[in-house]
Amino acid sequence: MKIFYLTPRVPFPIDKGDKLRAYHQIKHLSEMHEIFLYAIDENAIHNAKDSPLQDFCKGMKIFQLSRIKILRNLVNGVFKSVPFQTSYYYSKEIADDIKIEIKKFQPDVILCQLIRAAKFVEDINDIPKVIDYVDVISKGLERRINKSNLLMKFLLKWEYKRAVKYEKRVAEIFDAQIIITDEDKSLLQFKDKNKVKIIPNGIDFEFFQPVEHPKEYDLFFSGNLSYPPNIDAAEFLVKEIMPIVWKTNPNAKVLIAGASPKKRVLSLASNNIHVNGWTDDIRDYYKTARIFIAPLQIGTGLQNKLLQAMAMKMPCVVSELTQKGVSQEKCDFMLVANEPEEYAEHVNTLLNNSKAEKEISEKGFNYVKHNYEWKKIILDLEKILLNCISKKNGAK
Repeated sequence: MKIFYLTPRVPFPIDKGDKLRAYHQIKHLSEMHEIFLYAIDENAIHNAKDSPLQDFCKGMKIFQLSRIKILRNLVNGVFKSVPFQTSYYYSKEIADDIKIEIKKFQPDVILCQLIRAAKFVEDINDIPKVIDYVDVISKGLERRINKSNLLMKFLLKWEYKRAVKYEKRVAEIFDAQIIITDEDKSLLQFKDKNKVKIIPNGIDFEFFQPVEHPKEYDLFFSGNLSYPPNIDAAEFLVKEIMPIVWKTNPNAKVLIAGASPKKRVLSLASNNIHVNGWTDDIRDYYKTARIFIAPLQIGTGLQNKLLQAMAMKMPCVVSELTQKGVSQEKCDFMLVANEPEEYAEHVNTLLNNSKAEKEISEKGFNYVKHNYEWKKIILDLEKILLNCISKKNGAK
């Protein structure tokens, strides 16, 4: 099978959730199939050709998107009906170039990641197309509205309405759709969801393994620290949860780490709160802390860092929103909270009860080991792609 993989961001380095997903899909699909990767990049220079992607892909093209072109795209986007984050990347120049590469590669199927890239292949009808929503962008926008100032509320509402319409439009013009979780599928705002299949993210269990290491921190929170839901979660942790934790464990230390920390996150640093940026090996952070915490109140999708933490046998304390990204059922393999007092109670229980800490760690590890192995997940994705090709060919 020849797969044309289209993504609005180069999936390397793996510093964001959508990049992680694309990287591993490409890596594992390439073991049995030919992949052509077409990615768009905002940076002047990208090292993707020196990355493992070069080994996975039969062909690869990165289209450099300048700031001037982005600005022009956004201005043009005012007069269009698609979301601004779709307009951000779209230009006829790129769309024409994609069609040239598709004609040369002659793929059996197009796998498009995110609605941000969907417009590039909207009018291609002779090749089966699969859209990976990843998560529900419209719902993420809606959840941010009430936490924003007046101007941002207006802009987010505008973008939200466009995103809802375009998510539905994409469902109509793509032959199949995939998304990370059942929770996200339920949040899509169109009726016919029969074609939407669940393809979760997985874990590289050879890379993420439990290790014995001295603990410098009691709590660890990680994520892309320029992403609004993660910024909100970091502030919630430091300002609302930790003051209650410190009443029982006054020396408890927190590590907050991730790519591109904004000033709002950096300003949270203190004697007991350490804020670090991106590292080439995230395991260096996991192994230094006792508990992983994910107090997200807004956002959608599956928190990859949570799966990684469980794979390294860290007990996890999470929001109900985060938990639903893993399981919609009540679970005993992580501790779930909503209010600051609930988080603090769970954290203090784990810090003061080694038996409870070990029990939650073991259950979390066993759960991810059973449900999130990349090779099994990719087999399901492969079936969807092959079925899509078969149906398209049968209709000709």
